[in-house]
Amino acid sequence: MSQYQRLLLIINPDLRHSPAINHAAALAKASGASLHIAAFAKPLDILSLLEESVRETARESYLQDHRDWLKNQAKNLHALGLQVTVEVTWAEDMKQDILDHVTEMQPDLLIKEVEHVSALKRAFFTPLDWQLLRHCPIPVYLVGGSGHALPRKVVAAVDASDLHPESNELNERIIQQASNLALQCDAELHLLYACDLSNVYLADMGGLALSDITKELRTTEEQSFLKLATRYGVPSDRRHFVLGHPVSALSDFANDQHMDVIVMGRVQYHGLEKLLGSTTEHILYQVPCSVLAV
Repeated sequence: MSQYQRLLLIINPDLRHSPAINHAAALAKASGASLHIAAFAKPLDILSLLEESVRETARESYLQDHRDWLKNQAKNLHALGLQVTVEVTWAEDMKQDILDHVTEMQPDLLIKEVEHVSALKRAFFTPLDWQLLRHCPIPVYLVGGSGHALPRKVVAAVDASDLHPESNELNERIIQQASNLALQCDAELHLLYACDLSNVYLADMGGLALSDITKELRTTEEQSFLKLATRYGVPSDRRHFVLGHPVSALSDFANDQHMDVIVMGRVQYHGLEKLLGSTTEHILYQVPCSVLAV
């Protein structure tokens, strides 16, 4: 049985050329899942300047135009044999409205196009995509880049530096989700660990040279990664141990290897990291592909 029975796609009706519809449709076709497309329209400030009677007519006309367009999209998808339902509605609180839909529908996957937000804006406002990564109770598939609508290459990005039970559990969920997606789409499955040795604090080197410590740490981390890959039966030519900061290392890898989807974990964090954003959140603006956050 497919891991996906019900998919929820969130779109901005003003962005009618979004690749997210094609990605969601391709995944629904491959998995046999039903697809619900919810188009959330943001209230138009200009309408507040109109008289009430005119305002309501303008609001309804605006929504009806989007409904007609989305119904036409659904008609095309029905012709492909997909089970599709659609809706267009106002969104007063975008994040909460999306989460309410997730709670009501209980889909297996939330799909949405990445909304690129400048670093300056991120310094003052938490992007919607970040909010969904932090609060959505189901996996979030954020469509980005120009990859294939139906993934051909999927990479599971794991952290082999910490093998405590909770970390192992997250790695397992990441690999399982990536494996299921690859199987569903008949795609290649790769496993990657971006090892960042610059974060290691070497307060007491015990008389060893810095190069020796770095070499020892790298060997230990790589062995840990290889054990993880072996445990899940990942072929040797699809195991990738790379050095560097996770964001840049993952971005370079995805670009060089033409990956379609990176599957990553979502972790809990506090304090300054909560303000600056996690690795998964920053990846959204760097990689040339989609991100599936578990």
